[in-house]
This record gives sequence, C-alpha cells and structure tokens, in this order.
Amino acid sequence: METAACVLVADDVEANIELLTDQLAPLGLRIVRAMDAPSALAQAMEIRPDLCILDASMPAGGLGVPDREAGFEVCRRLKRDPRTARIPVIFVSALNDASDRLKAIESGGDDFLIKPHNRHVLGARVRSLLKLKGATDALEESLRRLREVQKARDDLTRMVVHDLKTPLTSMLATLEMLRDGDFGAVPEGPARALSDVEGKAEDLLGLIHNLLDVTRAAEKPLALAMEPIAPLAFLSELEYDWALRFRQEQTTARVEVADDAPVFQADKAILKRVFSNLIQNAITHSPMPVTLDLAARRDGTGIVFTVADDGPGIPEEYQETIFAAFTQLSVPNAPRVFSSGLGLAFCRVAVEDHGGRIAVASVEGQGSTFSIWLPVEPPTVGKA
Repeated sequence: METAACVLVADDVEANIELLTDQLAPLGLRIVRAMDAPSALAQAMEIRPDLCILDASMPAGGLGVPDREAGFEVCRRLKRDPRTARIPVIFVSALNDASDRLKAIESGGDDFLIKPHNRHVLGARVRSLLKLKGATDALEESLRRLREVQKARDDLTRMVVHDLKTPLTSMLATLEMLRDGDFGAVPEGPARALSDVEGKAEDLLGLIHNLLDVTRAAEKPLALAMEPIAPLAFLSELEYDWALRFRQEQTTARVEVADDAPVFQADKAILKRVFSNLIQNAITHSPMPVTLDLAARRDGTGIVFTVADDGPGIPEEYQETIFAAFTQLSVPNAPRVFSSGLGLAFCRVAVEDHGGRIAVASVEGQGSTFSIWLPVEPPTVGKA
C-alpha cells in the first residue's frame, strides 16, 4: 500500500493550521503541525516531510532572527542541509511586501501564497510540488544505485586486472628467456615467432595497464614520476623500441625534431605508453603498410608532438568520440571495425594529467594526425 505523503504545516495561529488541514484533506495527506520556528525546524529534521507549508511570521525562539522572518530562517536552514534540501517549501503568509517575496525566494522557497488564499490554488501547488519531489527522489535513488553498480564494476575490474597481470608477467619473463637462448639455442625462424609472441604479450600487458589507469582516473590523477626529457632522444628511443614491429608490418617511421623543441618534464614511462597506443592504432587499422611521421617542436610555453600516418583516416563525426572508452566505429577502407578500446581513453587521461591536451585532425582517405601539447613545467597535481 502506498504511504500517504507527509506535509508539515507551521503557523503560530491554531485557526490557520486547522484551515490548511481542512483544505488539504481531499488530497489524503498526513499532516504534521508546528506553532513556532524551532519546533518546525526540529520536526522537519526528524521526520523529513515531503513538503513544508510555512508562515513567514511566527515565534523565532533561539533562531536569532526577528519573528517576522522566522519562517524564512527555517527555510534557509532546511535548504542548507543535504538531508532536507530537496523538501519543497510553500510560504502562506499575510505579508505582502515585495521585500517579503524576495526573502522567500532568497531563502530557497518554492512558492509564495498570500492570505487569504484560494484553496484550489493551494491544492494545485501542493500536488505539483509533491509530484516534482517524487520524481527528484526517484532520480536520486537511480543515481545512487548507478554509483553502487559503477563501484562494483570498478572493484571487479581491479580484481580481474590483478589476476591477469600475474600470469602474463610470468609468460613474458619465460618468453624473454626462450628468445635469449637461456634454455638452449633457438633457430632463427622460431626466434622470430617468439619475438612476435612476446610483442603481442607486451601489447596485452599495455591494454591491462590502460584498463586499470582509465578506471582509476575517475577517482584520482595518475601518479606521475617526473623527469627531464629531451624530445629527440625520446622519439629516437621510441623508434628503436618499435623497430622490430615496424619491420614486421613494413611500416616506415620518420623522426623530425625542430631545433627549438625544448627539454620538458614528464613521466617517461607513461608518455611512452601514450605514443605506443597511437602507433599501435596507426599500424593496426590500416589495410596496407603505413608511413609514420613522429615530430616535435616548441609551442608557446610547451612542446607539441605529432604522430601522423597516411592510413584510411577517421570520419569527422568520430574525431572527438574516439577518446571515450570502448568506442567502436566503422572506417571506410579499414581492414575491420575501428575500436579505440581503452588506448585513446588512456591517452587523454595521461596527457591531461600532465597538464596538456590531445587532439586529432583527419581526412578520410588521407590519414590522421594526433597532436599532443605538453607544458615544459607541468602542474604538481598527480606527481609521485
């Protein structure tokens, strides 16, 4: 059975309370009464009514305001407290100055009726505000449940990530030992296969790290271990790390660093993951070998890196969407549906936590250029 809505009626004149009670009777409401401001406030805090009807003028008691403004003070205190802030308040008062209406609005009141009021208008206002509060409460409850589901999902994600990392790390160590001949010489053909498997396992480990970092991003910034980085050395090291994969995929990589490109502060390991995600996407989602241009130059108070490819490009309508987690889109002439997964979502998180920004410019059929702007001296937030 549905519980009747509760309405608190506060007025220092008993006859006025009786009148309001009679007028509200057809609505089937449960009425709670108060005859001064302190008791009205106390009952509202205790029973949390669905709606309050207050007289502006009533005994203020110890609330520290004139009696003429006691109802406004009750409303102010209710609206300041998160537990009662959503309770609608209607003022029914003999006060009719424009200043009184203004005080009602400033205190957070939802409606203002002048005595003597029309009972039908009062009923309509009460029904309307009760419906609005019901909808607001339902929305708040849905939001609370959604947060609970998100927290459970995030907790599960962390557990899964931990369980995946442990065996994968052991696999990578074993693959490296096999490739290096620790268990005996490996012929050239099997050695290339082992290198390929090791590369794919490293990619999987990177995806696991991306998943964990994107999940944590909603709670706190990444912990960054800052160090000075020289742009040319950084891009050259990145090119060296990807050399085997470039040969396997027949990718041509070119590095160009302007003379004015400054040394900057960043977390090198995280930044390498950002560039690796961009390189991985360029190689994976092109139907033919691509040419990659890695460049850096000064830009204002920072440095801008670009990662450009001559692949199939990204449709304009998707060029912002791709930075969201688990995005999928169909790119014409690409070998399969393009999925940014968590890679580009991680890129945005990592770059923004460095105090920078990431963007993409692309024309279908003419490739894509990702731009990363980073400050020379990033903010201190998130530094390890």
